[in-house]
Amino acid sequence: MAFVNIRRDVDDKFYRYRMPVLNTKIEGKGNGIKTVIPNMADVARALSRPATYTTKFFGCELGAQTSFDEKNERYIVNGAHDANRLRELLDAFIDKFVLCRSCKNPETELIIIKQGRNEDIIRDCKACGERTGVDMRHKLIPFILKNPPVKIKKGKKKNVGDAADGVGGAANAEGEENHDEENDGNESDDYLTKKIKAEAAELNDKPTLADEDWSADTSPEAVKQRIKALESGLSNTVLGGGDDEGSDEDVNSPYSQLGKWIEEERKETEDPKAFSVAVFKKAEELGIAKKHKAITVIAQALFTDDIVAEITLYGALLQKMVTSEKHQKSLLGGIERHVGLAHPDLIPAIPKILMVLYQIDVLEEDVITQWGTHVSKKYVDKDTSKKVRKAGEPFLKWLAEAEDDDEEDE
Repeated sequence: MAFVNIRRDVDDKFYRYRMPVLNTKIEGKGNGIKTVIPNMADVARALSRPATYTTKFFGCELGAQTSFDEKNERYIVNGAHDANRLRELLDAFIDKFVLCRSCKNPETELIIIKQGRNEDIIRDCKACGERTGVDMRHKLIPFILKNPPVKIKKGKKKNVGDAADGVGGAANAEGEENHDEENDGNESDDYLTKKIKAEAAELNDKPTLADEDWSADTSPEAVKQRIKALESGLSNTVLGGGDDEGSDEDVNSPYSQLGKWIEEERKETEDPKAFSVAVFKKAEELGIAKKHKAITVIAQALFTDDIVAEITLYGALLQKMVTSEKHQKSLLGGIERHVGLAHPDLIPAIPKILMVLYQIDVLEEDVITQWGTHVSKKYVDKDTSKKVRKAGEPFLKWLAEAEDDDEEDE
């Protein structure tokens, strides 16, 4: 499935707000010809709007009848309509009913406000806090008022439960349950930032984990053992290859420092939420919180052999720091190293790992598919890369079959 920026006037490939490319399919002939939009539900979920709104908007703009079967996610506009024309209309819908008029951010929610006998529809922006109105003269307005918006959880994935048998139902159910508890799908990037800073402020009044660790035993023998452990762990944490972010081979690089710090402090933590805050603060302190290579280090150093459960526990941290396709690829590279080199016995668990990351919206379908079909020597040797990807085939197969089923249904 191909993705584009929600704001198509933004060329930045790292723009974090993305949606599937709108697809169309012409069915019937003569007076019965119609345009089916197979992935309208997926597009609407990315916009946090009901698919009926977008479909009805097309009908209003084109002067055509529309019909929808929400249960089977089938959305139709009567007549033959070009895909590019509908994509242009989708851009118009986004501008009129999704983007904040103040900051142009798509993290908005439609709210109906009653004032006496009158009703107004506003866009409540979760990013800047502004509340801006919509054009109440548009033909779509009566339909919205008759069908009030309901909060849509972005974390939900279509037919995820169908993959339970193939890629680990227990991990699937547990990951979904925990994620819904921690994040209702409406948490914006700014919300997470505020949350992390608030928790960080609380931690400032408490002794740091580092202080507690080193104060336990400072004898020469204990210090020697710690240094030895750090040196051995460093081989799994230091990244390979240098670029504009600095040489990763340097043991004093910020990436190496972050990896060593996480490995050491992780052993002492009992609170994943607090430790997520601490990891983010440490990355900010080292100046690499937004660097994609930091994600590779975190994937190697943060997780243990219980990685499937830990991904859910540290989901908010991953959602905060994985903000682009490059970050996603770096995360997959870190997973390759963690599983392929440090914990080869976990290679069979790759489908479960991919499933949980996919469920919590950290990894996108097209990124996973590209990764799974292209062996690379960037993070591990070629043989290990093949083994890891081979293990992930059940999940890749499920992704492909789920998309094929959607097309066959239409």
